[in-house]
Amino acid sequence: MANLKDIKRKISSVKGTQKTTRAMKLVSSAKLKRAEEVAKRSKTYASKLTELLSEIAQKMNQSEGEIDNVFFRENKNPSKVDIVFVSADKGLCGGFNYQTIKRTNKLLKEFDEAGVEVRLSGVGKKGIAFYKYNKREMINQIEGLSASPNYEDAAKFISELVEDYIAGKTDKIILVYNGYVNIITQEITQLQLLPVDMSNIELNVVSMSELEIEPDDDDTLMDALVRKYIEYSMYYGLLTSLAGEHSARMQAMDAATKNAGEMVQKLTVKYNKARQEAITTELIEIISGMESLK
Repeated sequence: MANLKDIKRKISSVKGTQKTTRAMKLVSSAKLKRAEEVAKRSKTYASKLTELLSEIAQKMNQSEGEIDNVFFRENKNPSKVDIVFVSADKGLCGGFNYQTIKRTNKLLKEFDEAGVEVRLSGVGKKGIAFYKYNKREMINQIEGLSASPNYEDAAKFISELVEDYIAGKTDKIILVYNGYVNIITQEITQLQLLPVDMSNIELNVVSMSELEIEPDDDDTLMDALVRKYIEYSMYYGLLTSLAGEHSARMQAMDAATKNAGEMVQKLTVKYNKARQEAITTELIEIISGMESLK
């Protein structure tokens, strides 16, 4: 009978876990809808900002032959690189954080093998905890921002690295995050923030806009626009990462709920078999006792 009690206790425990995972799935589903809407609106703004930057870069390239700006000067042999990763503040979201860490580690290995010094900055408790455990030094880190993206905090975080780039303390800034694609898919994004990746700037497209660019000797317009582009790229990375986190957690909790249901079924079968064996044993003992009295 002790065995029956143990099985019954396990069934009750698994059912309790199943209720928790089902509730977490519903919570993540509700949060995902809000995060998805914000990410989609932000993506539209980010696309327009990139389009505007492309157009201005195109016109400057046509008038000057090339873009002579600190934010566009590609260093073929960088000696120091900044890598910024965005992870979640919470777990229970499958391999969501692992994918970000995996891509970051791949970059770290590539640059280390090439003899390039890497400065690491991180957003999110999970990624920060991983690199602290592995004793990897980080020059900048922030927790809580990935769970509640805020433009001002995101801009302040990335601006410190931008100033280092302008001062020549670093030659390149790379952003890594696991972004939202759809309800069942997340995709790792590796974005070169500085110098501005010219592959994202379509210089050969004929613009139909009536926008006219006046000569700007001190690059005031371009500098302001690039800064805004970098700040918003960081902010958008946080938004799409949050949506991806919720979708990954929803999938993980859905799978956990199904697994708990299957485990309850197996334990129930086991419980019924053990109960039947116990009843059969008792009947045999009763019959044997009666036979011995004859």
